Amino acid sequence: MDLADWTPRPVPPRAPIDGRYVRLEPLGPDHADTLFDAAAAPGADDRFRWLPERPQDRAAFDAWLARAVLSTDPLFFAVIDKATGRAEGRQAMMRIDAANGVAEIGNIMWGPALQRTRMATEALYLTAACVFDLGYRRFEWKCNALNQPSRRAAERFGFAFEGVFRQHMVVKGRNRDTAWYGMTDGDWQRIRPVYDAWLSPDNFDEAGRQRTPLRLAPAASA
Repeated sequence: MDLADWTPRPVPPRAPIDGRYVRLEPLGPDHADTLFDAAAAPGADDRFRWLPERPQDRAAFDAWLARAVLSTDPLFFAVIDKATGRAEGRQAMMRIDAANGVAEIGNIMWGPALQRTRMATEALYLTAACVFDLGYRRFEWKCNALNQPSRRAAERFGFAFEGVFRQHMVVKGRNRDTAWYGMTDGDWQRIRPVYDAWLSPDNFDEAGRQRTPLRLAPAASA
């Protein structure tokens, strides 16, 4: 692979990313009320189990939000349900390495209205499309190796499993072995049309149920 003409890629902009079902908006104070509702909804223990911090009340949430809004890496986005205008979750582009064309999605908190819906899938899709449209070569997903739901999600979304970094981090006073997943620009060329077909309104019935499942075969692991 000849990269003699490679140049650093642009840093992903702090700008909205619009889709059919969701819009990713740079996180801001105007998202506080509905995002707090999504964070505090039933099932919060499971949603925050693997995240580095969990605001326990509105004051703690507002303090977290004030820090997150100012962050450039992670670059936080609210996931807006376009049908309601509510922020039903948040996620981030992070570990942005423009020099080498690598970025990661992380800090994902999808509330009950997003979980296991086409909106969550589109939120991932929009982030991947933004990264690869900027000319990045690699898009990453990492999680605690014990986090089986996250690992299943990575595989469903088309990331290839690349291994486990043992004793990688200390999180909440406990060891974290990190499972690494990756997607290259070549992978994206192959799987983007599958995403486009799956996200088409024709693929869903009047109740929003998928007619054809999303089936993405990841590249072979290294």
